[in-house]
Amino acid sequence: MIRKLIGLGLALAVILAVAATAAWVHIDRQTDPMIARSPAGLAATKAGLVLGTSRLYAGGRPNPYFDYRIAAAAGLYASGKVQYLIVSGGQAHGGRAAGGYDEPNDMRDALIASGVPAARIYRDYAGYRTLDSVVRAQTIFGQDRVILVSQPFHLERALYLAAHHGLAFQGLAAQDVTGVYGLRIKLREAAARLTALFDVAVNRAPKRGGPPIRLGVDPPS
Repeated sequence: MIRKLIGLGLALAVILAVAATAAWVHIDRQTDPMIARSPAGLAATKAGLVLGTSRLYAGGRPNPYFDYRIAAAAGLYASGKVQYLIVSGGQAHGGRAAGGYDEPNDMRDALIASGVPAARIYRDYAGYRTLDSVVRAQTIFGQDRVILVSQPFHLERALYLAAHHGLAFQGLAAQDVTGVYGLRIKLREAAARLTALFDVAVNRAPKRGGPPIRLGVDPPS
């Protein structure tokens, strides 16, 4: 009985590994041409969308994924390729005022410190998942053409989801992270890509809607 259970577990592990590899390759092939390593390789558009991540690791150390995304987004704005930046991410109940994480405000503060005017930054507090951030750029902020900013592996999944929703997005690759933590994130990404395929199959919608926000007309929230 134990041998059968071990054999079944190994078989399931192999199936999951094969499925995750296939999902990774499929999404990579679909989206790699949409990603540039510098703003010079991108067509100008009205808005950039910075995908959220925590400013700090759980132990309080700076998160390089956050720092590299901010640097890339600030460079994108400085290049003149976008007029506005949307920062989209999650927020703990009560946000920073309650001692929780607050990705949109952390990104906004970091961008202002990097020279981006506050009036050019819009916050999306309902970016609970990559799918939500991408789709809400169109449904809430009215943008069909956006430059996404994140690490390459994350951009591939985000662009895949955007294409499924008929959005002609581009991606600007922020510097990636190597080492042990980088490997852990890549393993999580493998699972996230399987979820992305499922989201596309069932045509999953964002968790929250909301009133439209017009960039450059409505004041940044």
